This record gives sequence, C-alpha cells and structure tokens, in this order.
Amino acid sequence: MAMVSSHFASIAFNLRASNHRTLASAPISLLRTFSSVLSLKNLPKSDAFLQRKRAFTAISSPASEVSISTHTSSHSCYPEYHRLLPCPSENSPPRVEHLVVTVGGPVLEYISKALDLPPLYVADLIHFGAVYYALVCPEPPLTATPEELRIYKEATAPSVLRNRPSIKGKTFREAQKTFRITHVNKFVEPGTYLRVHVHPKRFPRCYEIDWRSRIIAVSDSYVVLDKPAGTSVGGTTDNIEESCATFAARALGFTEPLKTTHQIDNCTEGCVVLARTKEYCSVFHGKIREKKVKKLYLALAAAPVPVGVITHYMRPINIAPRLISEDFIKGWHLCQLEVLECKKVPWLNSVTEDKYCVEDCGWSSKDIAYECKINLLTGRTHQIRAQLAACGAPIVGDSMYMPAAIAEMTSPGLNPFGKYRRECASENDKAVAIRAWIAHHGKEPSVSIGLQACQISWDDGEHFYEAGSPWWR
Repeated sequence: MAMVSSHFASIAFNLRASNHRTLASAPISLLRTFSSVLSLKNLPKSDAFLQRKRAFTAISSPASEVSISTHTSSHSCYPEYHRLLPCPSENSPPRVEHLVVTVGGPVLEYISKALDLPPLYVADLIHFGAVYYALVCPEPPLTATPEELRIYKEATAPSVLRNRPSIKGKTFREAQKTFRITHVNKFVEPGTYLRVHVHPKRFPRCYEIDWRSRIIAVSDSYVVLDKPAGTSVGGTTDNIEESCATFAARALGFTEPLKTTHQIDNCTEGCVVLARTKEYCSVFHGKIREKKVKKLYLALAAAPVPVGVITHYMRPINIAPRLISEDFIKGWHLCQLEVLECKKVPWLNSVTEDKYCVEDCGWSSKDIAYECKINLLTGRTHQIRAQLAACGAPIVGDSMYMPAAIAEMTSPGLNPFGKYRRECASENDKAVAIRAWIAHHGKEPSVSIGLQACQISWDDGEHFYEAGSPWWR
C-alpha cells in the first residue's frame, strides 16, 4: 500500500445530493469510488452492475468539483465543524470521504489531519459509528478507467500485501471487509482503507421525546417500546447514537445497550421489541422466522381501502421505492396484508400537519381520511405503504409513494406493473418505463406518516402489547 500516493490519502470524495436519491459531483479517483460498491454486495449481479455504473457516472461527470480541504468556503458549502451536538434541526448534504492511510498512527489523529477536521468532531463521528475501515481497498467498479485499474493493482499487488502482517492468513475478500471503528485510539497501519461519513444522518426528534413514557413493558429478556415517528429503531449506517435502542436504554438506566430484533420505518411509530441480551435477540429472530409473531397496524389512508386480503408481489431489490406488481412475477416476493376494517375519520388539521411535518403531496381531496386496521401477513420493507399506494389509497403524509399514486390516477398506465399497464415492445422499452415510474416517486418522509404498529404479540398471544393512541388522533 506504500505505493499509493499521499494525493489519494488527502483528496476528499464529496458526495452531494440534489435530492434524496441522486448522487452528484466528486473527483475522478479510483479510491473515491469504492463506496458505490460496498453497499451493493447483496444485490443481484445485474442490478449491482447498474447501481455501480450509475454511481460511477455520477462521481466522474465533467461537472465534478475537487475539494482538497474541508475549510468553510463558498466553493465547498460545508459548515464550520465543531461538534455533533447539539443536534441540528436539518440534515446536511451527504458527504462521504474515502482515504488510504499512508502513515500509521491513531485513527482519530490521522482522519483529523487528512480531512482538516477538529479532533473532537472526529471523536464524535467515531462515537456515532460513522467511521469504517478495511485492511485492503474494496474493488473498483466495473466502469473504472485503465488508469484507475492500474492504481488499484499497484496498491493491492502481492509484493505489497505480503509485507503486511495484519493480512497474513486472510483471503483477499476477507481483508476487504469493512468494520466499524469504535475507539478513537485504534491504530491504523499504512495501507488501511478508511470510510468517513462526515455528515451522519441526524434524528433531532430523539431529543424531544420523553422516552420513559414510551416504554410499554420491561422484562428480564426484552423491552417493548412505543417507537416515536421520526426516529430509527437501531440506528443507521452512519449513526448508531441517535436511535431508539440507545435512548430507551438510557431512559431505563441500563448499562448495556438494547439490541434490535426487528425494524419498522423511521417515519412509522408503534410497537417494537428490543432485546436485553444477544441470546434473546436470537430467540426473537427465531419466532419471526417461525411466524409466531403477529403484528397489527393502523394506517391512515387518503382513500378507502376494501376489507379483505390484498395480494401483490414485490421486486427483490433492496432499494427504495419498492416496486410491486398486481400479477405474479417469478422471483418476486409475495406481499399479503389483510384489511380488517376501514372507517372514515376527519383529515388532519393544519396544526397537526405542521407539528408532525406531514406533506399532502398535492392530494386533491382533504376532507376525509380512512383509518384502516391491518393484519400484516408478510413482513416486507415498505409493504403496507407500497400496497396501499398501488390500491390508489396512499398513506397520508407518505411523500415517497403518494406522488406516484397521484401520477397513476392522473395518467393510468404509468405504472408498468399496475392494473392499467401498457405492453412494452421490448425489454429496453420496459426498462425505460420502470425508470420513469421510479422517477414519479418522491423522497422519504422527514418525520411522520399515518402508520402505526398498534399491536404486537407472540407465542399465541402469551405476550401481547399495544401502543398508545396514534399521533393523528
């Protein structure tokens, strides 16, 4: 790794977003493209290729800007860095830096010097879980240039790697695996790859909640929490500090952190089970696999939903928005929910909309909403949100799926998997239609949508818990 020049160790890879789903501008450097690969390991090969190509195209565009320093300037538009607390009310634009260590030493000291960040700020990033390392650089994307491939091959040449004792006994793939750094004094040797999430996703609502009042039950093995909307259950890739698991544990005075057993979306509120031990975490995961856990939801829909079982099929790609089909498609996941009841309720007043940052997305009829009780038969990510939107009854405040539902209602046939889909002459035409359909979706809600996990039970009702009144009431 000594062959990697210090140029690559200090130049920043700046990911900016014009919206929540579009990457933009960064310097053309092999070592600045690796993160587009790291997050795609679990995708099917064809989709991983598309995502790599998309990410690499974004960061190597002619309009790219090279930012060699993190000093505040009109060029970089970065804030002045001090500490991560107090929590800002809004998230900063995404910024991820990729470094290769040229001089061994404590990780905090190296990052602080390489990125010109205050040491206390870097210490906060490590505490938040926003810094990762790998012994060897991740592989470049398929679209890497010959020059970038040359640099990568030099940096990972066997003659270089065999001189590093830390790699002895590991396969190349094992050495490329990334791990979160948890200690500011961790020693990083020359050649170590570092990924630094300089602007972690923040959750200001964590500091507004009376967490003790949200505890539903406490046992020796688990805690049941009435999760507030606008919070993360167990944290995100770059922020494990501002999470329900962390704040609930502190509210209860626990010395050991609580552990996540299952997830609900950040914008959803309601019952979640947090394990007190690793053993019970495994036990509860087993109950979920064996379908011994039952969940009921309350959904505030913008239009009426028919009572009964609703069936769709979800595309098996772990990227939002989740696409679903009315008809069976081989390889797609079955999605079923049962609407137990659907009743009219008043639409939200403006005060409530403002308090919970609810967006109407241009929905025309805002007099009556429909509160639905739903038995979730299969537990797919965004399942209720995507299925109700496909039925023309998106969840109130769902700024991701409601715009697409409105678009399909206005121009039937836009959804290439919907009831009024148009036949495509070729696979290329279908791919174009899918991309156009994805573009009709909006951004992820900032705080709340009309969705609550109102009940959770397992072992045939032996353990039964209910959330409080939903926020829209």
